[in-house]
Amino acid sequence: MGAAVSTVEGRVALVTGASSGIGTATAQALAAGGAKLALASRRADDLGIDGALARPCDVRRPEQIEALVAEAIERFGGIDIVVANAGVGAYGDFLDLDPAYLEEMIDTNVKGLLYTVRAALPHLLGSDGADLVVVASVAGQRGPEGEAVYSASKFAQVGFMRSLDHELYRRGVRCSTIAPGGVHTEFAMGRGRTPQDPDLAHMMRPQEVADAVVHAVTRPRTHRVLEATILPMSDDSMN
Repeated sequence: MGAAVSTVEGRVALVTGASSGIGTATAQALAAGGAKLALASRRADDLGIDGALARPCDVRRPEQIEALVAEAIERFGGIDIVVANAGVGAYGDFLDLDPAYLEEMIDTNVKGLLYTVRAALPHLLGSDGADLVVVASVAGQRGPEGEAVYSASKFAQVGFMRSLDHELYRRGVRCSTIAPGGVHTEFAMGRGRTPQDPDLAHMMRPQEVADAVVHAVTRPRTHRVLEATILPMSDDSMN
C-alpha cells in the first residue's frame, strides 16, 4: 500500500490575500479541513471562520507581515502551511501601463512574496510537515500579450519557488506553485478587465484553484507537487 494522504487537521496555515477571490476560497477550504488560520488581507476579514486570526496586512510592508507571523506563533505555537496568494494585476500594452501599476505589481507580487517567505520560513523549518505554496499564474509560464509586467512578476514567483525547492526539500519544506489560467474574481477589474468581459463566463471559479492548493498540501510526505498548471476547458493557449 502507498503512503497515507495527509490532512490539514490541526495544522496552522497562513494565507495572504485572504479577503477575496482565491484567497477566501482557500482559507475556507483549509478551515473546512480543520486547519487553524492566520489571515492576512487589507480588509482584515475573518471570513466567519471560528478562531481565525485575521489582521490588516499589506505584504509590501515587511514589518506588517512579520507582525502577523509573530502573532500567529504566539497564538498557535507554529506555522505549518503558508499560502502566498496576495497579488495584483493590470492588463494592457506596456507603454500604456500606468507607472503606478508597474510599481504596485512588482512590489506586491515579487517583494510581497519574498517578505512573506522570509518572515514565515524559520517557523516552517520547525514544522514536522511544512508546505509553502504560491498562487502564481499561467502568465508566469508563457507571457501572454497585454500582460508584460504582470507576467514578469509571475515569472519571478515561479523562478523563486523553483530555486527554493532545491534549497528546502531536504529540510522538510515542500514548495509548490499553483499556476491557474483565467479565474472569475474581482482581480484586475478596472485595470484591463471589466464585468462585461464575455470571457468571464468561461473562466474557472476560485474554489477550483483552492482545491488544487489543498491537494498540494495534503499529499503524502513521500513526494511533493512542484508546479500545477490549471486551465479552463475553453483555454487552448498551452497547445
